[in-house]
Amino acid sequence: MYGRRVSKTDLRVDAYGCVDELNSALGLARASAGDSFVAERILEIQKELVVVMGELATAAEDVDRYLKDGFQRADAAMTGRLTGLVDDLEMRLGKFKHWSVPGATMNSGALEFARTVCRRAERRVTALVVAESNFNREILRYLNRLSDVCWLLARYAERPSEPKR
Repeated sequence: MYGRRVSKTDLRVDAYGCVDELNSALGLARASAGDSFVAERILEIQKELVVVMGELATAAEDVDRYLKDGFQRADAAMTGRLTGLVDDLEMRLGKFKHWSVPGATMNSGALEFARTVCRRAERRVTALVVAESNFNREILRYLNRLSDVCWLLARYAERPSEPKR
């Protein structure tokens, strides 16, 4: 943001690049979703990831300008929405007593792929947390919770179709 030149190996470039890949992986999951509940939740998340990418692309010295220009930062409300979704999915699905193997359905496989990309993004953001004392740690919490959501959405996508009445 704001025309700063940095190396392609810069921690921020790496982090927002991983989040961009995550957004694309979620786009694939949304396109393959046969369930409107899953597709709508993914689209909501993709819109929030745009907020995360914008903040990641903004150097620490430009954050005040970023906020003054009306851009949003990742916040506890975003993470809270994901926590609410986790609670909802766990209530719908019940407890799991086994490991899952990705790929039971095209949609669950796409969601599992998104989950692993999310975990990589989380690791890259952790490097920024270590490197920058004033880094917004809510991004890290958001990504951590998002990987849980992806896993649960994949389980939801695997459930047997309910009989048509």
